[in-house]
Amino acid sequence: MASPLRQEGIDKAELDLADELGVQLVRFMRLVGKTAKSMMAKQGANGVERAAYAILFHLIHDGPQRTSKLAESLHSEISTISRQSSALVQHGLVERQADPEDGRACLLAPTAEGLRVFEESRRHRNEWLAGVLADWPEDDRRTLSDLLDRLNSGLEAHTPQICEQNKGA
Repeated sequence: MASPLRQEGIDKAELDLADELGVQLVRFMRLVGKTAKSMMAKQGANGVERAAYAILFHLIHDGPQRTSKLAESLHSEISTISRQSSALVQHGLVERQADPEDGRACLLAPTAEGLRVFEESRRHRNEWLAGVLADWPEDDRRTLSDLLDRLNSGLEAHTPQICEQNKGA
């Protein structure tokens, strides 16, 4: 049975190019991970796991959330999110709030210190990226941003199909 993502008429050249892109994406993800780890170490993450900052990012961008929703969004186990969010709470970056819809539950929300740490980290990342791209023409930088946005949108649109496809594998 053909993959639901597979389009009629995809030829070998297109698949070869997709393979080249895949290799570059893996290389890119490794370099970004290595760089992020190095930057976090240099900034002194106060003992908070690097992965825990993904929780902070989601809370800042999507608002206060239950642990279960964060686990779903981050494709992680609730126990992992609970452990990481506890570390964020201990460091004053996240706080627990009563859930207005269910008083028995709590929401996680960023604190003012969490927002400050996030913005500082974002500033460092932006300075680093600006330095990496400093000798690129402005049009190339804009094109890269536009193409990454387009790629991310395509990945987001096709992710549920990929997940459904892999369930039967």
